Formats: sequence, C-alpha cells, structure tokens
Amino acid sequence: MSETLAQPSDATPRNDDLAQSGPPIFRDAPSSVSFKKLRKRLLRNVRQAVDSFGMVPDDARTRPVRWLVCLSGGKDSYTLLAALLDMKWQGLLPVDLIACNLDQGQPGFPKEILPTYLAKAGVPYRIETKDTYSIVTEKVPESQTYCALCSRLRRGILYRIAREEGCEAVVLGHHRDDALETFMMNLFHGGRLASMPPKLVNDDGDLFVLRPLLLCAENDIRKFSDAMQFPIIPCNLCGSQDGLQREAMKKMLDEWEKTHPGRRQVMFRALMHARPSHLADPKLFDFAGLDVGNAPKP
Repeated sequence: MSETLAQPSDATPRNDDLAQSGPPIFRDAPSSVSFKKLRKRLLRNVRQAVDSFGMVPDDARTRPVRWLVCLSGGKDSYTLLAALLDMKWQGLLPVDLIACNLDQGQPGFPKEILPTYLAKAGVPYRIETKDTYSIVTEKVPESQTYCALCSRLRRGILYRIAREEGCEAVVLGHHRDDALETFMMNLFHGGRLASMPPKLVNDDGDLFVLRPLLLCAENDIRKFSDAMQFPIIPCNLCGSQDGLQREAMKKMLDEWEKTHPGRRQVMFRALMHARPSHLADPKLFDFAGLDVGNAPKP
C-alpha cells in the first residue's frame, strides 16, 4: 500500500572513461572483448525488435513519450533495463524510462536491493507495495499453480501505475525462449497457434504492452546478467512450483537444442513467417472462396 517514487541521484557519467563505456548502469561492466560482443549482440537484437515491430511512435522526437519498465529483480528484467538505457545513451531510443517494481508482500522480500541499485545506476524508479501474495496463496490451492492469478493481479496494478506516471507503454522482459515455451504450451495444451506478441494493446485500449527482448536468446541474457553481476531477487511465490507445463516445455526445447543446435532460432523464425494459406483456419484465410484463378503464390 505504500509507494515510492524516486529520481536518480546521479544520472550522468562522472568521467570520460564512463562516458565512453555507456550509461552508469555499465559502470562496473567487464571490459573483455567477449562481453563487448555479447552486449553488442543484445543491443542489436533489441534495436531490431523496437524498429521491426514499431514500438516507438513516429512522432517520439517531437513529443514526450514515457515507458514503464517492469523490473522484477530477475535476470531478464535487469537485462531489459540495461539494453534500453544503452539504446537511449546511443541516441537510438527517444523515450523517457521509469523503472517500476511491484513488492507483492512475499515473506523475506529484500526491499532495499532494487532502490539501492537503481539509485546507484541513476534510473528514475517507483516501488509499489501491494500484498498480492496473501491473495494468491489464499485463493489458489497449494496443488495448483499461482502463475495465472498472480500475473492477472500484477498486470492490473502495473497498468494503473503506468497511467498514473503518464506512460503510454508497459515494457516487459520476456525473451525468445519465453515466446517459444508459450507457443509450445498453446500447441500441446491450448489447441491453438499463439505465442507472446512483441507489441499489443491492453484490453482497455489505452496502453501498449511491449517486449523488446523478444529476439534475444535466454542463454545470452543469462551470460549478460552474470557478467553484469545484477543483484538477483528470486521469486519466492512460485519458485517452488517448477514442475509446471512451462518447465516441461523448456526441458523439451533443451533436448532438441542439444541434439540439433540452433533449433530454437529456427522455431522462432517460423513465428515470424506464418503462411495462413498453408494452415487450416478459415478465419485467417478464405478457403471457401479459393479458385484456380486466384490461388495465392507460395
């Protein structure tokens, strides 16, 4: 129920060396060639996603645009924040960013980690405290997963905060492997071809939901997070529920990747090259109206 809004204590580089390396969040980043290549690859993927899926409005350089970057304290959201700050530092992202963490009231949650880290990194942030933990654990039996209810509650709160902060987009840290796992879950359990879109409009029609990491591999994000030594905060709410459908999909993809390296990238490429005429959904393609004279080109 408490909320904190803070501005950075030092939002600008302190010396020439820092200015050459990037924004303050990279202050203690490794200087190795391998890390620089990794950082460049992640930035290239994020920039491609931002550009390809039209995440930044065309008039962003002529009017204020603000994004709410959702920060859970995990490797993905830290990497998301670092990549977006890197783009801003290079003049590639004409958007104001505010980091937001939702303290859901889990027992033992280390409240001081994120404010301390974000202040040191010079990032404007807001900490919102709402005890969704008690709601989820009360409503959902221990034998069932908390994820669905937890995510709905969290999403509603983040939408409200985005509106209060004047943001037009809620930015999430889902990556390529998340999208593939969701696709597999929908395929095997939901009976539909669907995944995580890079950009969508919320149900109320007033906010965008963006996923700039969607072209990034989880393995790259893990390496980047380890190298940056982000202060990771584990999720104590669902961390003990690893035997879930998503975990099964992850293991399946891992096995395919071991026997056929690069399989994940090929599969994700398929999500970007759908051919409705070669599926079986009459709502996407007019099979009834198909004639020999107007057949689609392969």
